[in-house]
Amino acid sequence: MKISEMKTSLAGLQAVRFRLPDGTYLPDHFHVTEVGLVSKHFIDCGGVERQETVANFQLWEAGDYDHRLAPQKFLHILALSEKILGRQDLDIEVEYQQQTIGKFGLDFDGTDFVLTLKQTACLAQDACGIPSHQLLSLPQLQGAGCSPGGGCC
Repeated sequence: MKISEMKTSLAGLQAVRFRLPDGTYLPDHFHVTEVGLVSKHFIDCGGVERQETVANFQLWEAGDYDHRLAPQKFLHILALSEKILGRQDLDIEVEYQQQTIGKFGLDFDGTDFVLTLKQTACLAQDACGIPSHQLLSLPQLQGAGCSPGGGCC
């Protein structure tokens, strides 16, 4: 999901809810503790230099059970974040604390924001000599619900 899509989605909501990939919801009293610009400059295993930049939202829950983030307040946070993000229409990545900090993609189902699973991948398959059929059978992808032709990778 891009920032513009989130703004459009927020404009039509009465409440902001986030759902984890397993179907459970974040508590209603969650906070958006950070909105940041994350840039990654790296070389893949095939020697190709790459760059990625995303808008990163950190979601957190505290003991203030009366806290509710209204859609208009979230839009205000996004407007304030333009100081850091600029006006780029970046993809959004979400961090949320579980056993460790989880990193998720973001989607919207018409009612709720849905945290989506992110996967690691070899960006230089041809340079590594890993046959594509072998990549689809890796145990970590099977555990994430991925299957050949499933569109998750």
